[in-house]
Amino acid sequence: MNEPLAGDPSRGLPGLLPELEWRGILHATTPGVAARLATGRPIAAYNGFDPSADSLHVGHLVPIFGLLRLQRFGGRPVAVVGGGTGMIGDPSGRSSERNLLDAETLAGNVAALRGQLERFLDFGGESGAVMVNNLDWLGEWSLIDFLRDVGKHFTVPYMLAKDSVQVRLDRGLSFTEFSYMLLQAADFEHLHRTMGVELQMGGADQWGNITAGLELIRRRGGVSEGAADPAHGLAYKLLLSPSGAKFGKSEGGESVWLDAARTSPFAFYQYWLNTDDRDVGTYLRWFTEFPREEIERLDAEVASRPEAREAQRALARDITARTHGEAGLREAEAATSAVFGQGLVGASADALAALDPVRLAVDPSWTSAGAAVAVGAVSSNGEARRLVLQGGLYINDERVTDPGAPLPDPLHGRFWVIRTGKKNTRILERA
Repeated sequence: MNEPLAGDPSRGLPGLLPELEWRGILHATTPGVAARLATGRPIAAYNGFDPSADSLHVGHLVPIFGLLRLQRFGGRPVAVVGGGTGMIGDPSGRSSERNLLDAETLAGNVAALRGQLERFLDFGGESGAVMVNNLDWLGEWSLIDFLRDVGKHFTVPYMLAKDSVQVRLDRGLSFTEFSYMLLQAADFEHLHRTMGVELQMGGADQWGNITAGLELIRRRGGVSEGAADPAHGLAYKLLLSPSGAKFGKSEGGESVWLDAARTSPFAFYQYWLNTDDRDVGTYLRWFTEFPREEIERLDAEVASRPEAREAQRALARDITARTHGEAGLREAEAATSAVFGQGLVGASADALAALDPVRLAVDPSWTSAGAAVAVGAVSSNGEARRLVLQGGLYINDERVTDPGAPLPDPLHGRFWVIRTGKKNTRILERA
């Protein structure tokens, strides 16, 4: 019989670190992690998620897949949604103060994030994933209790030495955000004491907060010097785009959301399909569960036939189906075919609707030039008129020759495809 691969889930928890290593994800662990996983005993681990919006974005896929892999190797994932810390803000990786949200908005965001996490994690059964809201315990603490039970265990020099604090001191850091480290440490200690959570995972920029939690667990638990570590930390590498920016933004700088109402399945699919050849191998390792042999095969295809873009298609199909389901993938592929294959004018109503049309109450008196202004294809009526006279405005693939010409009949009774130049296309939908 063949020996299982180092990262084979059949080996259980001892295979988790080798899996993260060959995928190029692992940044650092505290010293006792490998030995703890090698015991094979069940372990619960948590990642935190910021609820400052009612949707997660692709940047959150790093911790999501961290929990997914932990579960696949036999661990229990705990997703901590920061309903409490979301009211404070984390300075890690940020250059400015975060806007603070009210309790009602945060509660709505927390509920929305649970539904998205369920697409990736199995919440069923005794060993299923758990989602908790840290407002449930942080909200119960009085200021006096917090200072007595948490604050007294940390010195100001210890906190100032953390990288997440150092990079913000010159630009300004409020006491509110300075205290975030203590709140995250309190989260870890609470989860360790009440739920037996032994491992916190996060990005490399969270390392200072993770180790602060370990310090609090030792101090509040009365762990003596030299005793076995009661809890552990694991950090992922920070994933950067080709430009060096933190991963997760579109070319225009906007976040790519997991919520179809914010980023359509088509736009989500295109984001992955347009991955640079330099990055597709990394993304296949981080954001799919493809086995090593398949990823290496796709790497070879990129090297030998980059124009085929087989790796990008495999990546886009897999992550879109996981995020939006098979129906979302079909919608994205149909819209892609419409845009790049048969043309938008010949596309179905469903395909056009998937392309994020601008929905407006179209007045019967609108001109074609006016419609171009309304959807933002041009900035003014004067620009629209000049474009028409230069022969550069097309609606439903017909050139507009008269600035005062009325809108033609809509496609499928409600759509107009408005094009300026070769690639600038907007879709207007009658509301």
